[in-house]
Amino acid sequence: MDSIVKDKTILLGVSGGIAAYKAVELAGLFVKAGAVVNTVMTDNATRLVQPRSFEAITSRPVFTTMWHDSNAAAMNHIALADSVNAVVVAPATANIIAKAANGICDDLLSTTICACWRKPVLIAPAMNDRMWENPAVQANVKILKANMGFEFTGPHKGRLACGYEAVGRMSEPAEIFAAIEKLLKK
Repeated sequence: MDSIVKDKTILLGVSGGIAAYKAVELAGLFVKAGAVVNTVMTDNATRLVQPRSFEAITSRPVFTTMWHDSNAAAMNHIALADSVNAVVVAPATANIIAKAANGICDDLLSTTICACWRKPVLIAPAMNDRMWENPAVQANVKILKANMGFEFTGPHKGRLACGYEAVGRMSEPAEIFAAIEKLLKK
């Protein structure tokens, strides 16, 4: 049976958490299911995973800056927002969650998320447990859920990059994929 993501365009936002390497696998799952994947990476994400990894998997250019396109008439964040059926941010750091919750638009990913708030959006947080439990982060999560209808998957308990065994681990790519399918069925 075909996946609901077949022939859909998914915007994959990758922020600068160590779990960014898992986003490459997630992109591959979407492509295998027949989706078109547009990847937007923050500058910090490109320090952890090279954009070429996503280009190789998706056969599409990766967007890393609002000034990426030489076509001055095109506004990347609006064009990207108009072209997608769903958005997934994986990993979603405390930084990108705060930007999305508070309308801070200072890079391509935060600006695109701001323009996509009416689309189905799935956030897959990944951060240290102390950061995840921070009252400011939790307040931002509540804003995204209650005010904008964003869905979340994870984080889960597991081994974190800092060596702790705690809640903060990003959901696995297969779980994120299943969550997007569920979100698109709504």
